[in-house]
Amino acid sequence: MSGGKHADGRRGVTILGSTGSIGRNTVELIEARPDRYRVEALVANTNAGLLADQARRLGARMAVVADANSLPALKTLLDGSGIETAGGPDAVVAAAGLPADWVMAAIVGAAGLAPTIAAARRGATVALANKECLVCAGQLMMAEVARHGATLLPVDSEHSAIFQVYDFDQKDRIEKIILTASGGPFRRTPLEDMAAMTPEQAVAHPNWSMGAKISVDSATMMNKGLELIEAYHLFGLPEPKIDIVVHPQSVIHSAVAYVDGSVLAQMGSPDMRTPIAYALGWPKRIPAPAPKLDLAAIAQLTFEAPDPVRFPALRLARLALQTGGSAPTVLNAANEVAVQAFLDRRIRFLDIATVVERTLEAMANRSLDSIDDVLAEDQGARARASSVIAGMGM
Repeated sequence: MSGGKHADGRRGVTILGSTGSIGRNTVELIEARPDRYRVEALVANTNAGLLADQARRLGARMAVVADANSLPALKTLLDGSGIETAGGPDAVVAAAGLPADWVMAAIVGAAGLAPTIAAARRGATVALANKECLVCAGQLMMAEVARHGATLLPVDSEHSAIFQVYDFDQKDRIEKIILTASGGPFRRTPLEDMAAMTPEQAVAHPNWSMGAKISVDSATMMNKGLELIEAYHLFGLPEPKIDIVVHPQSVIHSAVAYVDGSVLAQMGSPDMRTPIAYALGWPKRIPAPAPKLDLAAIAQLTFEAPDPVRFPALRLARLALQTGGSAPTVLNAANEVAVQAFLDRRIRFLDIATVVERTLEAMANRSLDSIDDVLAEDQGARARASSVIAGMGM
């Protein structure tokens, strides 16, 4: 079978990053409709225990761990199940190449780039939860999607919201798109206190349940900077037409402003199962267990401009997008390294943006003409960021 539905009428799906937050929510939605979906492959990084459990519950054809050292444990856990197992980065890319019509791309970071492009090259419907694919290699990614007739469905709540109210047939009638941001856990923290914030405080997001890396990105607002770059590639609008507004309640997930003064917004409870369900059921809508929005109970929606002093990551992201070339790739790589160093308590919270800025300043900008170029630049930026961190001390 080359893709699409199986002989029994079920849609073939693959989940890249099934043990992460997005992946677990996707598994929950698929598990609720075994009559509708058949799982080709589940891919995780190192969590062989949860991966094996998911694979058995969903009757997956294959289970893959990116970390080859976790493969023996996975084999043992799935012994006698009839489920194929594999390990290592090449196996992850191979899993993305299996004949699934729909692929959830939820591997965090640049590691998700190669398998996501492999799925796009099959002409699959790719539910994109990995913003770094477009941040690191936006032009290349979008070119592959167009060349192979793939469908790209954004899963980030903000981009899903825009996608749902964006009139692609009247793109010239769009004045701007508005990305909303919760402001994270430190929106009201005095600037002088932010340097002392701990990893535990940074990952305690007020509205969303997310992984540690993404939660820290929300605390620095780098997540919104990355989403700015992602929106640029997804919707084809110039950088000045992409606004960012802090909306603490996280009810309006984003909006599109038109030339006639209309502003169309998508609203809902802050629950990732809603945008995942939208992508999973597209072009139709399917039920999701997210809490229903009660506007009367919420009573008030507020908005404010982001503080550029408190959140320098937004300035760095706009600068990287304006610079183009390899700058967004460097931005993303340096941020990943800096966030991990913060989580490991090797740098302070405010040092994250400093590491990113110094890495951007140190790396010469160049064009990226292939995925190999992107991956090489990514590795170079990681090395440079690590060097910057080594020179900082605590």
